Amino acid sequence: MPSSSSPSAVSSVPASLTEERRIVKPRLVRSLVATIAVVLAAAACGVSVTPSPSAGTPLTVGLGFLPSVQFAPFYLADRAGYYRDAGINVTFQNRIDPDLVTLVGQGAIDIGLADGTSVIPAVSQGIPIRYLATVYATYPSIVFAKASSGIKDAPDLEGRRLGIPGRFGSSWIMLQALLRSADLTPDDLEIVTYPDFGQGAAVAADQVDAATGFANNEPVQLQLSGEEVNILRVDNVIALPGPGLISSTTTIGSKADAVAAFVAQTLRAMREIAADPDKGLDAAIAAVPELGQNRATQRAILVATIEMWQSDLTRAEGLGAVDRAGWIESIAFLNELGLVAKPVSIDELVDARFIPVD
Repeated sequence: MPSSSSPSAVSSVPASLTEERRIVKPRLVRSLVATIAVVLAAAACGVSVTPSPSAGTPLTVGLGFLPSVQFAPFYLADRAGYYRDAGINVTFQNRIDPDLVTLVGQGAIDIGLADGTSVIPAVSQGIPIRYLATVYATYPSIVFAKASSGIKDAPDLEGRRLGIPGRFGSSWIMLQALLRSADLTPDDLEIVTYPDFGQGAAVAADQVDAATGFANNEPVQLQLSGEEVNILRVDNVIALPGPGLISSTTTIGSKADAVAAFVAQTLRAMREIAADPDKGLDAAIAAVPELGQNRATQRAILVATIEMWQSDLTRAEGLGAVDRAGWIESIAFLNELGLVAKPVSIDELVDARFIPVD
């Protein structure tokens, strides 16, 4: 993205939206041309032909702002033919989180990857979206600091300089929850804003003592540089809902089978990558060749991403499982922060019926 409301700021070599579409569309065009030729030939002979799965239901899928190795499940499911064989044609777009929520609500994008903490205020404002399946079962937004700073837990942040992109999004929500657990408020810190998302570099250069970031981004890169890093997570404070698959109520109603197929095949790819990270890395590099320029870094980012797909709940119920208790607690917390325009219930936010049951 980069956005403080998504882990999509994971460092990778940027690829343009045009490049992303170029990966998908030639195959789609060739497939359609081949299908039309077969249908016309069969029609001339009076034969009824059922189009192949590659001519199935089109789905536009919105991912984060920058093509990244963290989207490996989507790249694998696409390139391995899982989506095609399930009867769907997927086209990817890259958008920032707020745009994704709006475009999915409008039906301009069929399915998106967006923060649960974005879904709650959006639905409360009348945007007709639903959260379908969890991707990040562990909340990816974190506070990180060099171990040499002495910052090991939330109370240690008092009086420190902390970098953040801005007072908005999932990072800001996470920070407030983390501080509240130590009876602190943002006023107890010196907060320095980095609108260009340069807070990670600021920590590395000792311009700030700590910063908000994503567990699969800045800490990984600092550690690869040889720096010991401490990470403060919010999960033990409150189970905020991380990024997951969202869709509009209209799309769910009109393309229910395609939505179910997409969710199932994406979770299938996640399971395969969790078992073999190199399978996901290879798919990501094939989709975004620039990622191959530093395979070791990209693999480290992917491994950190895989860890965040897991939680006690997903280990018990499988990837994609939704923590209903955490959602209910988060609705109340966001309401306390004044981010819920009107009361909403979990059933107005979550539609988990598309998660396959083993």
